Amino acid sequence: MPMDFAELSTPLIADACVRLGEPLRAAPAGIVPVVAGQRVAGRVLPVRHYGSVDVFLEVLARAEAGDVLVIDNGGREDEACIGDLAVLEAEAAGVAGVVVWGLHRDTPDLVEIGLPVFSYGRHAPGPVRLDERDADALTRARFGEHEVTGEDFVFGDEDGVLFVAGARVEAVSATARNIFRTEREQARRIRAGETLREQTRFDEYLKGRDEDASYTFRRHLRRIGGAIEE
Repeated sequence: MPMDFAELSTPLIADACVRLGEPLRAAPAGIVPVVAGQRVAGRVLPVRHYGSVDVFLEVLARAEAGDVLVIDNGGREDEACIGDLAVLEAEAAGVAGVVVWGLHRDTPDLVEIGLPVFSYGRHAPGPVRLDERDADALTRARFGEHEVTGEDFVFGDEDGVLFVAGARVEAVSATARNIFRTEREQARRIRAGETLREQTRFDEYLKGRDEDASYTFRRHLRRIGGAIEE
């Protein structure tokens, strides 16, 4: 999985974005994997759906191995825009996963196929519309309030989906790994009997806050090297 995401998580990626001052581009809450535990990471292959599967077949001709098909279906709840055949085609094209701003169907088949698919959930009816297609349907996609292109990377797990600019992926991933190491050590120390309050010198923070009302816990953690809030 790219950028060592197998060892990370979307919360760690999110915290790394905050720490680095990167835009926090999270998909709307509720986008989850069809199969519990599925994870995905890779370059965005964007596409906007207009009611017909042909747009998927067309964009998959551009796919590179490891890309993640990111489908803009406007968050619609009245149709499932992707099912077993489109997912099989994506798998055949070398795509690493599918992330849908909308719904899926053919759930048992998707489980059997095994390619990671993320969506709001399942819905039996497929599209019955055929809308006019925009010229950039294969190069840009909306996902909630965010626009994504092939210059972006996507990360998904059971906590949700995040987008990161490709130019910043390595820096974000490196920071996420540092946060991971810090948090794992904090967890080990808690299990060994040293409370988080002791580790974060919480009494010292309270004293500092009493002396300076602007002294926040986040500022305190930065000063002592903690990582639990970012």
